[in-house]
Parts: sequence; C-alpha cells; structure tokens
Amino acid sequence: MLYDVTLEITYDYASPANHGRHALRLMPATCPGEQTLLSGRISLQPEPWEREDRVDFFGNAVTDVAYRKPHRELLFKLQARIDRTATPEQFDISPSLKSLARELATIQSLKADEPVHFLSPSPRLALDPAFAVYAEEHVSPGMSAISAVETIGKALHDDMHFDARATTVDTPALEAFESRHGVCQDFTHIMIACLRSIGIPAGYVSGFLRTTPPPGRPRLEGADAMHAWVRAWCGIEVGWIEYDPTNAVRVGQDHIVVARGRDYGDVSPVKGVSRTAGGQTTDHRVDVIPL
Repeated sequence: MLYDVTLEITYDYASPANHGRHALRLMPATCPGEQTLLSGRISLQPEPWEREDRVDFFGNAVTDVAYRKPHRELLFKLQARIDRTATPEQFDISPSLKSLARELATIQSLKADEPVHFLSPSPRLALDPAFAVYAEEHVSPGMSAISAVETIGKALHDDMHFDARATTVDTPALEAFESRHGVCQDFTHIMIACLRSIGIPAGYVSGFLRTTPPPGRPRLEGADAMHAWVRAWCGIEVGWIEYDPTNAVRVGQDHIVVARGRDYGDVSPVKGVSRTAGGQTTDHRVDVIPL
C-alpha cells in the first residue's frame, strides 16, 4: 500500500523565543520487509540557523536544528511517501516464557536491535511491582511468548479507557495504569512495563496510523494523529513482533513506523529547549492518505 503522509507541528510563543535547539524524529523509516520510504522532506519555518541530519543509536533519522534569532512561531512540516507491505500471518513458533529466558542468555551482542537493550528499566519507564502482578495474573510460564504478548495487550485494551484528557506527555506510566485511563503513549508504556516484568524484551514504536471514517462519512483532513505501539522480542526464530494495545491488534499495513526505541524519550517527535518568557501553545495536524 502506498501512502502520502503530511505532518505539521506548530508552536506559538507568548513572547519571542530568541534561542532554541530541537531534535526532530519525524521522518518515516525504511524497515526491510515491512516498509520503504520512497521520498521525504522536512521543512521548517523560519529557517534554522543550523541544521544537521543524522542517525541515532537505534537507527532513527534525526534532524537537529538550532535558532539564534527571535521568533514567535515555529512550523515543522513533514511530507513523505511510503510503501507499506502487508504483514503476513505467521505460525506461533515462539518459545515458552521459561525457554525465552534461556534463549536470551545465549545472546552476547550489544547491537542496537538486540533484546538486551529492551529488558531493563529505561529512563522514562520504571518497572513497578504492580506491572509484574498484572502480567502474571494473565499469563502462565508455559505460555508461548507471542501468546503472552497478545494476551497482555488484549487485557490492557479491555481494562484501560482511552481518554485524551486524562494524561499528559509527562504522566508516569504507573499513574496512568492505576487510573486505567490514558492515550496510546500510556497504553504502550504500560504494556512494555508488563512485558519486561515477565522477561519479554519490549520497546516503543512511534509512527502514523491510517484511520478510516465511518461508512458514508467523508474523511476529514488533519483527522489522523501520530500513534504509538509495542515491539516485543519473541525468541531467536521469531525475532520482533509489533502489537497495538490501544486497538488490540497486531501491527499491519495501516501502521507506518517512524522511530523505535526503549520508551517515548528515545523516539519523541520533537525534543528540545527554547529561551523565552510566558507560555506557549502547540498544534499537530496529520494526514495519512492511501494512494
């Protein structure tokens, strides 16, 4: 499936920001066998004083920008075309949770994609005992790794309530879990913590999700949003699978990968600082158009 994706992120400052430095992780990834970035461009208004494009440790495309002149507004705009491949159904040949631990012990590599980086607490995700208790209530040691991932993801989907006003980008996963309210970032962080607590390496994926309007209703421009889901390692033979707990589905052709990391801190679309006074407002608009 071919998609055209447009993303606009604007910042309005109450008073001019005279300095700023930002790291942007907005460009969709090329993932062999899954998706190919055919073309992509990130434009900025105003033009930055400095700009550098690089790749981070986890293989994500990063655009670093710096501003040294006063500005009241920033616009970051992405335009990209992606070829997303359908994910074929696969047999569950993943090991049991007990056997998964033995397979993990044989891996000595520290490359970016190895599961060792995704098993321990990460900067924005502490492993509270509450996550382990919840996970252990839904799985058994003899359950396969894939079954455990899907079981926990489905349970969270059933127990959590999607609520855009319940949390912010800085809300701890435990707080969202205790209230059982949150957005896709919270669903994803909570599921990652549950999986890590029972020995399944898990990471965070940011990207785009194609949305389909109700029958007979026109598609609204800007109605799509950036999304998040889970990536879990299910053994040497299977490798990584991806699951969307917000929608209780295995990730497929409607999910477009932008960046992968341990938690939101590794993949946040915009990270940085500005020197200004007063408040600021921000607005996001996303369009995912199937061609």
